[in-house]
Amino acid sequence: MSEAGAPETGTIAFLGLGHMGGPMAVNLVKAGYQVTGFDVVPAALDAAREHGIPTAGTAAEATAGAAVVLTMLPSGKHLLDAYRGTGGAPGLLEVAAPGTMFLDCSTINVDEAREAAELAVAAGHRAVDAPVSGGVVGAEAGTLTFMVGALPEDFEAVKPLLEVMGKRVVHCGAHGAGQSAKICNNMILGVSMIAVSEAFVLGEKLGLTHQALFDVASAASGQCWALTTNCPVPGPVPTSPANRDYQPGFAGALMAKDLNLALNALQSTGVAARLGPLAAEIYDTFAAEGGAGRDFSGIITDIREKSETGTSEAGKPGSGTPGGSPADTHGPRP
Repeated sequence: MSEAGAPETGTIAFLGLGHMGGPMAVNLVKAGYQVTGFDVVPAALDAAREHGIPTAGTAAEATAGAAVVLTMLPSGKHLLDAYRGTGGAPGLLEVAAPGTMFLDCSTINVDEAREAAELAVAAGHRAVDAPVSGGVVGAEAGTLTFMVGALPEDFEAVKPLLEVMGKRVVHCGAHGAGQSAKICNNMILGVSMIAVSEAFVLGEKLGLTHQALFDVASAASGQCWALTTNCPVPGPVPTSPANRDYQPGFAGALMAKDLNLALNALQSTGVAARLGPLAAEIYDTFAAEGGAGRDFSGIITDIREKSETGTSEAGKPGSGTPGGSPADTHGPRP
């Protein structure tokens, strides 16, 4: 710490001050770090200034002279374009001082994260990928989980910053490992939320109350985060988005994005996955049909509506249910 009580990190250029980045930057300022922010959205800049974050006129202006360039951008293309520069304008890697730490907290393709790190290192800088989990609530509370891909010495260098913004910081491996962990985790989450939602709708059809099913599954082998923390029906978990008409939380559009990143990785690695791709398809449809801005647990409303209109896949030939399915040929089930 310096004499004034501020951490001895130098200026942090925080690029991307949206719903996640804005609160993260605020927490850094509150902890005594010197932050200069930038966003292409004027409203985001206004909100940042209202919370005491100085802003720059351009991303390059914020980056020049910064010791750390922290990016929270919508996609890998945005990140790579920012690093390289577009339209003849110099990229961030060019305007940054030698040895700058490029800390990317966006959620992007694993290959893009590795490419970004290679570009940064080749330009004489340091690189870390550290996507987050925890949503807007976690960003505001400083309780995010960071999944980090970096050289060991770079991980140790950025760890104090990440600990200000989160409660759990995990070094997952080399460049790209943070993104790898993020998409694997969110594939589990997307698939499990669909399963939990289908189970609740089935329970409704069978005459079970939501509380009865929750009381059993939450203390049995069906226990999972999608059930006990983000329960898709109102009542059993009062803090879940289901009690706020599915206000996110973690929006359906973001789950669709993350599942498609997982799908890209599945295809590039040749993993014989079935549930991950199907979950991506389900959330793509959910987002396109009005669920983009709702919490991803709102998928239960889509399942319930399709159950009432007869558009469920259950019972179709080959679906693994009665009606000529392959499952019928395997004899009685335990």
